[in-house]
Formats: sequence, C-alpha cells, structure tokens
Amino acid sequence: MPADSSIQQRFSSRAGLLLSALGIAVGTGNIWRFPRIAAQNGGDEGAGALILAWVIFLFLWSVPLIIAEYVIGRKYRFGVVGSFVKGMGKRFAWMGAFVVFVATAIAFFYAVIVGWALYYFFQMLFFPLPGDTAQATMIWDTFQHSFWPFVLHFVAVAVGAWAIFKGVRSIERVNKILIPLLILIIFAAVIRAITLPGSGEGIAYLFRVDWSQLKTLGIWLQALTQNAWDTGAGWGLFIAYAAYMHARHGTVKNAFITGMGNNFISLIMAIMIFGTVFSVLQHGFGYSDGEVLEVMQTSGPASTGLTFIWMPQLFARMGAGKLLSIFFFLGLAFAGFSSLISMLELASRTLVDRGIKRRQAVLIVAAVVYLLGIPSAMSLNILSNQDFVWGLGLMVSGVFIAFFLIKYGLSKLREETERAPGDWPLGRWWEYLIRYFVPSAGIILLIWWLWLTITEFAPGEWFNPLNPFSLMTVLLQWGIVLGLLIVFNKKIGKLYSD
Repeated sequence: MPADSSIQQRFSSRAGLLLSALGIAVGTGNIWRFPRIAAQNGGDEGAGALILAWVIFLFLWSVPLIIAEYVIGRKYRFGVVGSFVKGMGKRFAWMGAFVVFVATAIAFFYAVIVGWALYYFFQMLFFPLPGDTAQATMIWDTFQHSFWPFVLHFVAVAVGAWAIFKGVRSIERVNKILIPLLILIIFAAVIRAITLPGSGEGIAYLFRVDWSQLKTLGIWLQALTQNAWDTGAGWGLFIAYAAYMHARHGTVKNAFITGMGNNFISLIMAIMIFGTVFSVLQHGFGYSDGEVLEVMQTSGPASTGLTFIWMPQLFARMGAGKLLSIFFFLGLAFAGFSSLISMLELASRTLVDRGIKRRQAVLIVAAVVYLLGIPSAMSLNILSNQDFVWGLGLMVSGVFIAFFLIKYGLSKLREETERAPGDWPLGRWWEYLIRYFVPSAGIILLIWWLWLTITEFAPGEWFNPLNPFSLMTVLLQWGIVLGLLIVFNKKIGKLYSD
C-alpha cells in the first residue's frame, strides 16, 4: 500500500496537533452561519435556548465523534478508506469512500467561498466602505459577474494545496500561523464590538433564555444540526490528521479541547456580530429590535446577506470601521483556509494510502477540486445546491463512522486504545453515546431535513431534481455516488487491502 515517506511523519508537538485540529473545526460557519442560526431561532426574549441546546449537543454528538475519529486514525495510521477496510473488511470500503467523497464535494464549493473572503479583504483594504444597501449590493453583484470568482477559487485551491504539499509538517507549520492570528483578529474585533454604544443589548439578547423555546423540537434539531456541521465531527477529517498523532498524544482530552475551542470561537464571533449589528442598526439607522433581528435572520443568496451585504455597511458607520472590516474578512479567509486545508488533506491522504506519491496526489486533488468547483463559482444556485446536498451527506457520514465503531466492537476498541500519559480515561459513557445516541440522532436529523425538503424548501416540487432544495435532487446525487461506489466496491476494497 502506501510508499510515500510523508505517511511516517508525526505532529511535532501537542500544540501543533491541537492548532491543526482547531483548523479543521473553525471555519466560515463559525463566523457567518452560527450567528444567523442563533438569530433565526431566538425566541421573543432571546437566543439563549438555542445556545444551551447547542452546548449540550457538543458533548453528546461532536466530542464523542471527534474521539472516535482520533481513535480510528491513531490506531490504523491510514485515511478514512484504508481505516474502514482494515477495521471492517473490504465489503465496507464503499462506506469509507462515501465519507471521503462528501468532504471532498464540500471542498469543491468551499474553495469558492474562501475566494469570496479574499476578494472582500482586498475590497475593504483598497476601496471605500459601502454607505448603504444599494452600494453594498452593487459591490457583491459586480464581483459575482466578473472573472474574480474563478481566479480567487483557483488561488484558494492553490494555497490550500501548497499548505499540504509536504505532509503534516507543512500542515502543522501553516496552522501554527493561521490559527493564532485568527484568534488575535477575533479578540481584537470582539473587544471593539463590546465597546460600541448599545452593543450590550445585542449581547444580552444572544444569551437571554426564553425557556418556552426549549419545549420546541425545532430548537433541539437546529442545535444538533449546527454541531454536526460546525465542529467537523463525523466528516472523516480528524481521522486523516490522527494518522499523524504520536502515541503520546491523547485522544480524549484533545477531543474535548478541540470541540470546546471551536464552540468558544463561535460564541466570541456571535458576541461580536450581535453587538455590532444591534449597536449600529439601532443607533445609526434607528431600527427597532424586531427590525434588527430581521436583518440578522436574512440569509440572502447562498447565506451571504449578513456577511457580505450588511457587515460592510455596519463597519462604515463605526469608528475605526475600516480597520475592523479588514480584520473581519481577513479572519474569515483564515478560517476558510484552515478548514479547506483539512479537506484537501483528507482526499490527498486517500490517494497516498494507495501508493501514489504525495506531490502527485496533491496535484490530482487540487485539479479535481478546482475543476468541479467551477460550476459553483459560476452560479450561486449551484453552490447553494451543493451546500445543501452534501451538507446533509455529513449526517450520513457521521452515522457511517458510528457504524464502523459498533461493527468493530466498542468495548474492544476502547480496551485496545492506548492511553497517552496525562490523557483522560475513555469511559463507558462514550460507548453508550456512539452505540445509541449518535446513530439515532443522525437518522432523526436526516429524516427531519428530508421532510423539510418536501414541506418547506421545495413545496410542490419535491420530485423535481432541478430544484436546488428538493428531495429528489438530494436522492439523485446521493444515489449516483453511492451506486457507483457500491458497484466498484470490490475493486476499491482490493486496492486498500493489498
């Protein structure tokens, strides 16, 4: 199987491992999705009910799955497909291949979004901030109808490929720069935000609990969905990185730190955005609380409304807003790059495990990601469709990873897992959550979201595969990929068992 020397590399330090793992977890979703979801699901009194449910599911869903991925990657020293074949046999190679495909399909359009962040960073750096919605919309429309989305999509993929070119050594080196700088930018932004007049009203709304909301099923499902999409748990990305862990690097403590670190950064960004939006819209535009929340709840095309339309306007009304806008979009780009790097590494490691030289594997993956990402660079509808289809696919990936552990034997795996010095013990609580909660929650979430495709996202058109949010478009794309993987399963299994 693997012949490339990069597979023998290990993270040089625990700090390097943790920063790289945070790079997986912390992405654009922390900055633009989480605050919008909090606003959309806040009650009359506040969004604290969602925050509470979201924290609970961090420990019930995300942390157990991150532990699982660390255990699998460190035990087998392969990427996802190789680990599935080694752990369950060749018959289940298609499952591992589907997990890899879902994360790689997300990379196709994710690189486009990183390109957007780069464009807005330079836009904020060299040009005046938009003074109203018309100007902000014109900047966005002009950008979308130019050649820049294609150019910056290429730049994002090229930079991501460069970061993984030398294996874990270059991945660790890049994340040791990106993540500390991102954290500095985030804290500088939040300090400025909380000093704005009236920002306390927005922050208070974020944390104030409307207890009646906890009786609503939708709050719990949205909180679980945010954890499933936000932390990177169940994507297979941690398996790829865990293959480079030393035996002295613990799995349990590092998984808790990774998950909690990700959610802490999400909260900090929500504080910054809620504080900024409430302050500027109420004191600068004279908006009421309801009107402010309406702005925050507006997703816009491909969920771009708040981030690319409203935030530049808000910065224009603030003291030092120009500087803050530069830092905001630079931080967004950094967060996007750190996650994109992990997606490219997952796909590349899959090829390296098969015996392809790392540099060749990286170039192949980069070329595929760029070419298959071009449709998303061309059309927001296509990007939104791919985000929807493969975002739902992540829930299937999480269930597949849980199935892997159950089939192998949770007690057996827990006993075989070498406990690193200073690590926390892996108790039976983990077995119960992986055996019962994770599969049940994943299936319930999947059914709920598929039901929404019929009742809310594409009512009357759930059977139309050309509707970007229909049930049929999901089933058709999943069916094609799963069908091909199952048909070629024997060949895939043989490739990774030789």
